[in-house]
Amino acid sequence: MTAALYAEDEGEGECALVLLHGFAGSHRIWERVRRALPTGLRILAYDLPGHGRSIDCAGAGKAKATAQAIVDDLETRRIGRCHMAGHSFGGAIAVLSAHLAPRTVASLALLAPGGFGREIAGDLMMARAQASTDAEIASAMQDMFGAHSPISPETVAEAIALNAVAGQREKLIEISGVIVRDGEQGAFPAGMLEELMMPVHLVWGTLDAVLPPRQAAHAPSSFTLHHLEGAGHMLPEERPEAVARIIARSIGAV
Repeated sequence: MTAALYAEDEGEGECALVLLHGFAGSHRIWERVRRALPTGLRILAYDLPGHGRSIDCAGAGKAKATAQAIVDDLETRRIGRCHMAGHSFGGAIAVLSAHLAPRTVASLALLAPGGFGREIAGDLMMARAQASTDAEIASAMQDMFGAHSPISPETVAEAIALNAVAGQREKLIEISGVIVRDGEQGAFPAGMLEELMMPVHLVWGTLDAVLPPRQAAHAPSSFTLHHLEGAGHMLPEERPEAVARIIARSIGAV
């Protein structure tokens, strides 16, 4: 029997906001973003396969399988329309989910998403995966933040709590090897992004050390591009208020 995909499901409304974290994250990375969002939204914040409460779900680190799991779960919850916001690997999942269910996904907010180019700092991901002590976890996290974005104690505590899940460190090492192969990540085929018909907001930190900001140049001209000056890769945690404003704009809440 396949383990169930976990989502923190709060609020009400026919059209939900779906939040998808990146590698070595969980639904908890969105806490400060959620506090800055307009009230009255139904929000589903997932733990992706291989992470947190979804650690035993099949498909960990596999983008297409994860996107299908999200689409299937939304159907099970009878959510016929939603907006999606995805960070890093979660951004790639959001794109694939929109392709799988274009009538379901009303808009996309992509935060330093995977799949926009092959270049990726696999060494930083592996350092995070292999981190075992509190100090190693904090150091690996800081390397993913911008140089001018000190990591908060709250963020460190959440990362340490994630690593405390039985088997999580080993699973992260496995996932990092799935996402990064021969020093590269998978990239969307030419024209795939052009096929997205819903509004798309693309957000990148100018000091992203994991996925180069220049990968935004591969985006279609129809995308609305946002550069967050001085921000690194971990945008939901580094710039939660700015991310919340962009998400709200993408769903037409402001």
